[in-house]
Amino acid sequence: MGILSQSIFHLLWAALVICQYEDYDFEDEYEEPDHQTPYYFNPNTQAEVPHFPFPVECARECFCPSAFPLSMYCDHRKLKTIPNIPSHVQQLYLQNNDIDAVPAAPFSNVTFVREINLSYNKIKSHTIDQGVFAKLSSLVQLHLQHNELEQFPFPLPSSLERLLLGFNKISWLPGDALEGLPNITMLDLCSNLLDDSALKDRPFSNMKNLMQLNLCNNKLQTLPPDLPSSLMHLSLENNSISYIPENYFHRLPKIIALRMSHNNLQNIPRNTFNLPNLLELNLGHNKLKQVFYIPRSLQHLYIEGNEIENINVTLMCPTLDPLNIHQLTYIRVDQNKLTSPISSYAFFCFPLIRTIYYGEQNVTVNKPTQLRTPVFRRFLTPEEYQEAEDNHETHNQDTEEDQEAEDNYFHPYFH
Repeated sequence: MGILSQSIFHLLWAALVICQYEDYDFEDEYEEPDHQTPYYFNPNTQAEVPHFPFPVECARECFCPSAFPLSMYCDHRKLKTIPNIPSHVQQLYLQNNDIDAVPAAPFSNVTFVREINLSYNKIKSHTIDQGVFAKLSSLVQLHLQHNELEQFPFPLPSSLERLLLGFNKISWLPGDALEGLPNITMLDLCSNLLDDSALKDRPFSNMKNLMQLNLCNNKLQTLPPDLPSSLMHLSLENNSISYIPENYFHRLPKIIALRMSHNNLQNIPRNTFNLPNLLELNLGHNKLKQVFYIPRSLQHLYIEGNEIENINVTLMCPTLDPLNIHQLTYIRVDQNKLTSPISSYAFFCFPLIRTIYYGEQNVTVNKPTQLRTPVFRRFLTPEEYQEAEDNHETHNQDTEEDQEAEDNYFHPYFH
């Protein structure tokens, strides 16, 4: 009887173990969690907790939530060094610390890491061990913004897709620095020290998959040469660019969003923006004196803060095509020198337009004036109109610094 009982016990135990392993999907270990937040762990996130048959290893200085067993959170902990990283980690968050070096030792056992966030630290170029990132063959996203880098980090793994280097001190891009990165889709170099000479080796010319390039807040006086035709989002705000060569953007047929506010542009060649996919164009705070041709695809146009005295609708829309109407819905024209609203002919050219924001106009020196209505809106109910007016009042209460920060930085992600 004792032998029979033991046999039954062992059978039941084996069945329990098999059922546990059938419920567990081992592929989950090598995939990013569906509910993974981009930067920080959200304890309120409702996510299914995978049942690992073994304890998850974690550095003692960090936090490894059971809901996201492939992530290690070491951010905001005043760390001065990088802790040893367990081999199973795929997402490593080290932002907002006092780390000043990236040695090879902590990464010695790393195999599957896909994302590393080292932003908001004190890392300098010479304190990054040679090749420390290059050996991470699964790495697709690397955050190094808000550090003290003087040079482009090189070499990097060919698997890399998103590289964020904004708010550093990089002043040079060697021609071969980006050659070994065929999969890069997004490169952020805003707020560095790049001038025209830094791009003379045409570093972006072979980046066939690049979709977003951020070069805002640098020292460029001319447009970057030989940009790849794959580009969809281009940020050039807060430079010193004074002219656009003829047909420059025709090599970028996929461009969706172009931001060139806070430059020194004075004239726009007629067909400069005759592009089939352009949806957003921001040329605010330049020195433009007249408007220019608007492509039929464009939806949002920002030309505030210029020296425009009259909106010539014929220049913007030389012909009407009822079968291929303009998609423009929003124009911002405040802080120009307008003395009268836009001609009503604009509504024949742009039948979908909903908002023209006039705001204050700089008609006389040091004395801004306002047109009869700061905001003109169509197709809105009285309740929607009042809500829009209230929103503009709230928007105008923002500090100048807050608004400039929002307007002049091209966010690295587009949803």
